[in-house]
Amino acid sequence: EVQLVESGGALVQPGGSLRLSCVASGFDFSRYHMTWYRQGPGKERELVAAITTTSGTTNYADSVKDRFIISRDNEKNTVYLQMHSLNSEDTGVYFCGRAYLWLRPDYWGNGTLVTVSS
Repeated sequence: EVQLVESGGALVQPGGSLRLSCVASGFDFSRYHMTWYRQGPGKERELVAAITTTSGTTNYADSVKDRFIISRDNEKNTVYLQMHSLNSEDTGVYFCGRAYLWLRPDYWGNGTLVTVSS
Protein backbone atom coordinates (compact mmCIF):
# COMPACT_ATOMS: atom_id res chain seq x y z
CA GLU A 1 0.00 0.00 0.00
CA VAL A 2 1.32 3.39 -1.01
CA GLN A 3 1.68 5.75 1.92
CA LEU A 4 2.98 9.29 2.32
CA VAL A 5 3.03 10.52 5.90
CA GLU A 6 3.82 14.14 6.58
CA SER A 7 4.93 15.50 9.92
CA GLY A 8 6.48 18.57 11.46
CA GLY A 9 3.64 21.04 11.15
CA ALA A 10 3.19 23.38 14.09
CA LEU A 11 2.24 26.83 15.28
CA VAL A 12 5.22 29.14 14.71
CA GLN A 13 5.76 32.85 15.11
CA PRO A 14 6.40 35.11 12.12
CA GLY A 15 10.05 35.01 11.18
CA GLY A 16 10.44 31.52 12.56
CA SER A 17 11.61 28.30 10.96
CA LEU A 18 10.18 24.84 10.62
CA ARG A 19 11.16 21.58 8.96
CA LEU A 20 8.56 19.28 7.47
CA SER A 21 9.19 15.62 6.73
CA CYS A 22 7.37 13.15 4.55
CA VAL A 23 8.07 9.45 4.88
CA ALA A 24 7.14 7.27 1.93
CA SER A 25 6.40 3.57 1.80
CA GLY A 26 4.82 1.03 -0.51
CA PHE A 27 6.61 2.10 -3.70
CA ASP A 28 10.10 2.63 -5.09
CA PHE A 29 10.77 6.09 -3.67
CA SER A 30 13.97 6.61 -5.64
CA ARG A 31 12.08 6.42 -8.94
CA TYR A 32 9.67 9.25 -8.16
CA HIS A 33 10.09 12.98 -8.17
CA MET A 34 8.68 14.46 -5.00
CA THR A 35 6.70 17.61 -4.37
CA TRP A 36 5.38 19.77 -1.58
CA TYR A 37 2.10 21.59 -2.09
CA ARG A 38 0.13 23.71 0.31
CA GLN A 39 -3.42 24.89 0.68
CA GLY A 40 -4.09 28.02 2.64
CA PRO A 41 -7.45 29.03 4.13
CA GLY A 42 -9.85 29.73 1.29
CA LYS A 43 -7.17 29.10 -1.31
CA GLU A 44 -6.48 26.46 -3.89
CA ARG A 45 -3.71 23.95 -3.47
CA GLU A 46 -0.47 25.34 -4.89
CA LEU A 47 2.96 24.00 -5.65
CA VAL A 48 5.57 25.01 -3.10
CA ALA A 49 8.60 22.97 -4.15
CA ALA A 50 9.64 19.94 -6.13
CA ILE A 51 12.75 17.79 -6.39
CA THR A 52 13.85 15.25 -8.96
CA THR A 53 14.66 11.63 -8.18
CA THR A 54 18.38 12.21 -7.65
CA SER A 55 18.05 15.73 -6.23
CA GLY A 56 19.66 17.13 -9.36
CA THR A 57 16.92 19.67 -9.99
CA THR A 58 14.64 21.60 -7.69
CA ASN A 59 11.77 23.96 -8.39
CA TYR A 60 10.22 26.55 -6.10
CA ALA A 61 7.23 28.83 -6.11
CA ASP A 62 8.33 32.45 -6.39
CA SER A 63 6.77 33.18 -3.01
CA VAL A 64 9.13 30.79 -1.20
CA LYS A 65 12.36 31.11 -3.19
CA ASP A 66 15.35 31.89 -0.97
CA ARG A 67 13.31 30.94 2.13
CA PHE A 68 12.43 27.26 1.63
CA ILE A 69 14.68 24.33 0.76
CA ILE A 70 13.47 20.97 -0.46
CA SER A 71 15.69 17.93 -0.04
CA ARG A 72 15.40 14.17 -0.01
CA ASP A 73 17.12 11.13 1.41
CA ASN A 74 16.53 8.11 -0.80
CA GLU A 75 18.04 5.82 1.81
CA LYS A 76 15.38 6.90 4.29
CA ASN A 77 12.53 7.25 1.77
CA THR A 78 12.01 10.76 3.07
CA VAL A 79 11.56 14.19 1.56
CA TYR A 80 12.01 17.34 3.62
CA LEU A 81 10.96 20.95 3.42
CA GLN A 82 13.05 23.36 5.44
CA MET A 83 11.21 26.64 5.86
CA HIS A 84 12.72 29.91 7.06
CA SER A 85 11.43 33.46 7.56
CA LEU A 86 7.87 32.24 7.80
CA ASN A 87 5.04 34.72 7.46
CA SER A 88 1.27 34.56 7.70
CA GLU A 89 0.96 33.83 3.99
CA ASP A 90 2.73 30.52 4.60
CA THR A 91 -0.12 29.31 6.80
CA GLY A 92 -1.85 26.24 5.44
CA VAL A 93 -1.92 22.50 5.17
CA TYR A 94 1.23 21.18 3.54
CA PHE A 95 0.93 18.06 1.43
CA CYS A 96 3.61 15.75 0.18
CA GLY A 97 3.03 14.34 -3.29
CA ARG A 98 4.86 11.82 -5.43
CA ALA A 99 5.21 12.44 -9.14
CA TYR A 100 6.39 9.91 -11.69
CA LEU A 101 6.12 12.65 -14.29
CA TRP A 102 7.79 15.94 -13.36
CA LEU A 103 5.36 18.27 -11.57
CA ARG A 104 2.46 15.87 -12.14
CA PRO A 105 1.75 14.39 -8.70
CA ASP A 106 -0.37 11.27 -8.65
CA TYR A 107 -0.61 10.48 -4.95
CA TRP A 108 -0.86 12.63 -1.83
CA GLY A 109 -0.37 12.35 1.85
CA ASN A 110 -2.95 13.63 4.31
CA GLY A 111 -1.06 16.80 5.05
CA THR A 112 0.39 18.58 8.05
CA LEU A 113 -0.82 21.95 9.32
CA VAL A 114 1.49 24.94 9.52
CA THR A 115 0.17 28.02 11.27
CA VAL A 116 2.21 31.20 11.32
CA SER A 117 0.89 33.56 13.91
CA SER A 118 1.99 35.65 16.84
